[in-house]
Amino acid sequence: MCRTSIPRVGPTFRPLPPGAFVTGPASTPHDARRRFLVPVLGSCGIVAALMQTVVVPLLPDLPALTGSSASTVSWTLTATLLSGAVCTPLLGRAGDMFGKKRMLVLAMVVLSIGSLMCALTSDIGVLIVGRTLQGMATAVVPLGISILRDELPPAKVGGGIAMMSSTLGIGAAVGLPLAGLVVDHADWHVMFWAATALALVVLTLVVLVVRESPVRTPGRFDVIGSLGLAAFLVCLLLAVSKGAAWGWGSARTAGLIGAAAVILLGWCRHQWRARTPLVDLRVTTRPAVLLPNIAALFIGFSFYANSLSTAQLVQTPEASGYGLGLSVAAGGLCLLPGGVMMVVLSPVSTRLTATRGPRFCLGLGAVLLGLGYVVRIFTSHDLWTVIAGATVVASGTAMCYSALPMLVIRAVPAAQTAAANGINALMRTIGQAVCSAVVAAVLTSYTISAAGRELPALHAYMVIFVIAGTVAGCALIACLCIPEPGGPTAVPIPAPAAHAQSRPLAARPDPTGRT
Repeated sequence: MCRTSIPRVGPTFRPLPPGAFVTGPASTPHDARRRFLVPVLGSCGIVAALMQTVVVPLLPDLPALTGSSASTVSWTLTATLLSGAVCTPLLGRAGDMFGKKRMLVLAMVVLSIGSLMCALTSDIGVLIVGRTLQGMATAVVPLGISILRDELPPAKVGGGIAMMSSTLGIGAAVGLPLAGLVVDHADWHVMFWAATALALVVLTLVVLVVRESPVRTPGRFDVIGSLGLAAFLVCLLLAVSKGAAWGWGSARTAGLIGAAAVILLGWCRHQWRARTPLVDLRVTTRPAVLLPNIAALFIGFSFYANSLSTAQLVQTPEASGYGLGLSVAAGGLCLLPGGVMMVVLSPVSTRLTATRGPRFCLGLGAVLLGLGYVVRIFTSHDLWTVIAGATVVASGTAMCYSALPMLVIRAVPAAQTAAANGINALMRTIGQAVCSAVVAAVLTSYTISAAGRELPALHAYMVIFVIAGTVAGCALIACLCIPEPGGPTAVPIPAPAAHAQSRPLAARPDPTGRT
């Protein structure tokens, strides 16, 4: 008797990657909140990025406004950098384990509290604490990327992630001119009152629009690994950020760098042996993940050099022979076209990634970054050419920032998305910290006397542009070494040992109806 197979009618299912499980019902394709998911999460990223640069135009005036020294005031930047670097991988891992929306809401609540503290005080100590709390919100970008991967249909994931990743550059480009306008025309506390209101509005939208992702990773939170990573980052970034002020050969700087090296070795050994590590080194050290992280380090350096140098260059007095003598607000506005280009190029990079792959998009972005600094080397005397060069650099950054998360996502299990992108964002932050130290060292090494002041020479900016362009070339080399999926060096990713002991996985409906 011949048996005939009968087609199965109904929804199709696709299994989750090893180690993941579903905590609740999956979203439906008709969920109306999806239409607002990308704008709301993107707003979180922009607000977080704004906090990184919003205090920069205020730094020259803060010593007098707070009755403190210039070295103490510099901690309003250093504290934000340190807290962002430490909290980004920690909240990313916690999001994978305990809920990504929960960690996103926590980050936005802390950001609101920090902004309110800054708005209510003129005491430098309280201000530094508030800035530290603001820096924790840097983690919203990898958390948002992970939520988009879990919630959006496959066809829309690339565009959403590209926009989310680009918010880092968009917020930085918009923050400087907005802060400059406030410094020029209003009391400086207004800037933090506006930040508080904006953070509360975005927090409300997150609560109303974003649902908790059903994808979780089992296991215990690695407290020892978290403390070790935090200690390593504090020692490293503190040495890098304060090395110029303390002296690169001083006992304090050398001691911090040595401590960072020792802590890193011990931390790596612990992560390799831990049953549920904070960072799965078996995944992170594979070329498909490691090389995008190295590229992120170089891209963060190259991009930040543009932000640090442009406003200072055009604000230099005309008596220097090359400066344009612009105001703080006008100097910040020179970066605004670059921020606009990052928004415009986000969908373009998405289509390019879909047709040619994220590695091609990253390589093209690195080439544009290098070309932007070539333009800057030869055209730093006229305002429009300065803006043009800065915009080309921002365009290359947009392409790179859009491609980096996609390279990481395709190389890690879905249940590790937030943690993996947290490490990628951390590498960008380290690149920015190193860039800040290098730029400060160069600008103080090549100086001229003009208008009764000691000013950076034009040659100093040229050196910065050459260094940043060279680093962009290093990012291109790292990009070319990234293996393609299924290539000879693309090794399958095994589940960690702890994941293999998890309970059976639930199947997750595919909202697109595909198998």
